[in-house]
Amino acid sequence: MKELTKEQVRNFGEQFLENSNNTAYMNAITSVGILKVAKVFNDSYQTKMAFSKEIKTSKVTAQNSSGRCWLFAGLNLFRHEIEKKLDIKDFELSQSYLMFYDKLEKANYFLESILDTLDLETSSRTINHLLTHIVEDGGQWDMFSNLVKKYGVIPKDVMPESFHSSNSRMMNKLLIVKLREFACTLREKHLSDVSIEELRNEKIKMVQTIYDMLCKFLSKPIDTFDFEYTDKDGKYHLTENMNSLQFFSDVVKVNLDDYVSIINAPTVDKPFNRVYTVKYLGNVFEGEKIKYLNVNIDTMKQLTKKQLLDDEPTWFGCDVGQMSNSEDGVMSMGVYNFELPLNTPFAMSKANRLDYAESVLTHAMVFTGVNIQTDGTINRWKVENSWGDKRGKKGYFTMTDEWFDEYMYEVAIHKKHLSKDLLSVLDEKLVELNPWDPMGSLAK
Repeated sequence: MKELTKEQVRNFGEQFLENSNNTAYMNAITSVGILKVAKVFNDSYQTKMAFSKEIKTSKVTAQNSSGRCWLFAGLNLFRHEIEKKLDIKDFELSQSYLMFYDKLEKANYFLESILDTLDLETSSRTINHLLTHIVEDGGQWDMFSNLVKKYGVIPKDVMPESFHSSNSRMMNKLLIVKLREFACTLREKHLSDVSIEELRNEKIKMVQTIYDMLCKFLSKPIDTFDFEYTDKDGKYHLTENMNSLQFFSDVVKVNLDDYVSIINAPTVDKPFNRVYTVKYLGNVFEGEKIKYLNVNIDTMKQLTKKQLLDDEPTWFGCDVGQMSNSEDGVMSMGVYNFELPLNTPFAMSKANRLDYAESVLTHAMVFTGVNIQTDGTINRWKVENSWGDKRGKKGYFTMTDEWFDEYMYEVAIHKKHLSKDLLSVLDEKLVELNPWDPMGSLAK
């Protein structure tokens, strides 16, 4: 029998009432919500804010109502180094500056992808994917790296937040509307036998329009600036007429080519110790391709620990909304017990969750500490978020090691921490994944 009969539905109701716990939980959940009913109050010991290795950091940043976590996380790595080098406190780099160029580069990348797919049907899965993911706020480590290598970075006071950098929804909507219009124009001109050279000339005019719009949403980036600051001893410092690339090379002094994205995707289609990329995923068209080295979870964990013990904060991407209490700043498999009130197990493996669209990388943050127990095992990690200081412990979160196993997907690791075998894998040919592969998701 294919249909669901009314008699079956009546039986469902009768069986539900046979268990008195169901009524009790129904009353509780409908009154206060599943999260309060499922919250486990004795999980606090494993998630306390105490770590055997803790990197000194400063006040957390706030991405506000935007999906720029990956930019904030990357810039947080730089700012902590700058604070140490220059002996200053609570320094920030401009997140709005990189957001401007990310949107501009994504617009060009999108239009080039449209030019690359002119002969595909509009109804194809590839075109549908391109038209769905255009100038989202989110990004990946390699996209951050490509932006910084091309445009550098600047202090936040040179290009501060605008209304739409902190509230990006309407800006994104209007940019997307315009870029879909441009995609339609390019594809229709192609049907009229307009040459690719002419279409590309038309594309440049389109990108100029996007640039103009971005200036109005975010303000026009400044080409040169005076870098001024006062250190903790009250001494004033001034460097005149700097540009963004000079600031990055002279002040930040990080070689981004030394870092590689390590992922853990334990699905059958992605064997470990192979390198992957994702088709039509990127921002800077001429930049380095997205490159992932897929390893088992223990290898990812050991590499992350090595980097933290080397006194270096670590950029990472995870599925932050799973088994996470942002109010308390807890990411733990024991923070909620949904099985008890709902009377059903939740038993998907990490690989199953990826294959069946239950989990993907959604958010980027920074590891700033780890707790290593006397037997050498890890039980928790310290996390610096970019949701302001009203969530968690003044903006910092605790992640249990079990949570790391289940919902951690990516870390940016310095190559010096990789074994010779893993370094050799980096030279192998990239395996290209489909644009809609779960590892093509963006941290927001």
